[in-house]
Amino acid sequence: MAGGSVSKAQEPVHVQGTAKVNPTMEAGVAAPEENELAHWYIGSIDQGTTSSRFLIFDGTGKPVCSHQIEFTQHYPRSGWHEHDPLELVSSVEECIQEATKKFVDLGHKVSDIQAIGVTNQRETILLWDAETGEPLNNAIAWPDTRTKTIIRNLKGKKGAENLQGLCGLPLSTYSSAAKVLWLLDNNDKVKEAYEAGRLMFGTVDTWLIYNLNGRMKRNIHVTDSTNASRTMFVNLKTLKYDDGLLNFFGLDKNKIRLPKIVPSSHAEAYGSLESGPLQGTPIMGCLGDQSAALVGQCGFSPGMAKNTYGTGCFMLYNVGEEPVISKHGLLGTVAYDFGQGRKPVYALEGSVAVAGSGVKFLMDNMGFFSHSHKFSEVCLTVEDNGGVVFVTAFSGLFAPYWIDDAKGTIFGITQHTQRGHLARATLEATCFQTKAILDAMEKDSGHRLTELAVDGGMSVSDFCMQTQADIIGIAVDRPAMRETTALGAAIAAGFAKDVWKEYAELKEINRADRTIFKPQITAQESAKMFKRWHRAVDKCSGWLDSSDDPSESDF
Repeated sequence: MAGGSVSKAQEPVHVQGTAKVNPTMEAGVAAPEENELAHWYIGSIDQGTTSSRFLIFDGTGKPVCSHQIEFTQHYPRSGWHEHDPLELVSSVEECIQEATKKFVDLGHKVSDIQAIGVTNQRETILLWDAETGEPLNNAIAWPDTRTKTIIRNLKGKKGAENLQGLCGLPLSTYSSAAKVLWLLDNNDKVKEAYEAGRLMFGTVDTWLIYNLNGRMKRNIHVTDSTNASRTMFVNLKTLKYDDGLLNFFGLDKNKIRLPKIVPSSHAEAYGSLESGPLQGTPIMGCLGDQSAALVGQCGFSPGMAKNTYGTGCFMLYNVGEEPVISKHGLLGTVAYDFGQGRKPVYALEGSVAVAGSGVKFLMDNMGFFSHSHKFSEVCLTVEDNGGVVFVTAFSGLFAPYWIDDAKGTIFGITQHTQRGHLARATLEATCFQTKAILDAMEKDSGHRLTELAVDGGMSVSDFCMQTQADIIGIAVDRPAMRETTALGAAIAAGFAKDVWKEYAELKEINRADRTIFKPQITAQESAKMFKRWHRAVDKCSGWLDSSDDPSESDF
């Protein structure tokens, strides 16, 4: 292939009626009858980076109905990315109302919904006033890069080298901590509330649960272990706020009110809906979105991994009941924490900042197509990438590179270059970063994956998943029901409600009718493409200093 790119995909293999038994399943544990489970219903709030959704699942893991709303993305400056806190809440409330209406129209009763789970975009932060319950800032979203100067300064501070060993995360613009410091430096209302001891902190899960419970009426200020582990405030082993970490960031825990950390599955800690059609329905589960996707893929065994292609792309690898601190650019994080005598389970994570947002960039900014489902069609207008490599570093480069000053850079453009070449290069950027993460996971774990479970918006495209299989050189396994993130939150709530009591009872969920994509290019071809990608990565940073960077200009 002259351009060094993946050719048109052949037909993938469809695995029908197949259930892969999880190796951790206990022998002799009987699952409830499927007919009985089909009459249990769990609601799932899925609050993502670009949209909010509410889905209702039955006890067999099948979605019954759903509603989705896209909300406004705010980009006030280059590198800044914000959300309106009130719109986050109202979009969720509207989704609950509309999905519940559809549920009733199908002949069900509102009371059939036993519990609700919550899953959310992680690292995005909100700050609000404890006396009024009102937000003090727009939510600063996880891809936002305004904290680059703060991160640079923190990296030179004594003790910086010890942070990842405590919390599992490297210093970067990605995590929540630096966003809080930026607001304390630049927002007078935030600073005033902090000095008065009224400042409440939360990630999106905490903000939603606080509002859904009626704000100050119940004052439920909680987060789960998976979300807490992304803040850089929490010791990864103890899952408690760490005084050493808070001191490093210069935060006084008597002045900032941090949410109580509770297990991801809990019958009482998350309260219940204060209003709306599901008023009184208990919230019993909460998971950060990528942890929820691992749970939704039933990744309960050490050595199992999943890759979710959403706004960004996130791979989680189950490492068991002891945290692993990466030496090769990955994150240590909590996979899930179901409580009730169960130990927390940990994961290694590789995070890619740009996946679906790259497709959105081509559609909204460049006008390449009018609908995202046309992306694959544009890719297939050409045979290969035409020699184009696109490092989609819109928010720097995340794992395993962690290059904060990387900029989106396109290499290899000629007069031959067409829209299809750039579209393929955009897709391949996500696939190459996934390959880099897989290589790092193999080094950290000593184990090479033979198959990768996938989900998320981009996984719908056969062409995208075939390209991924070709670049990583192993099979890609896609479920027929791709709402795995929402399903994971429903599973967390279901464990608290005793819909399920053992992992064994989930062995059949979402296992049938999966599609397997096997590599269709040689290892040599893949290695040649990957080498060219790494040359591009080496050249995408260091050419712009802080005085030239509009995202670092004075506030």
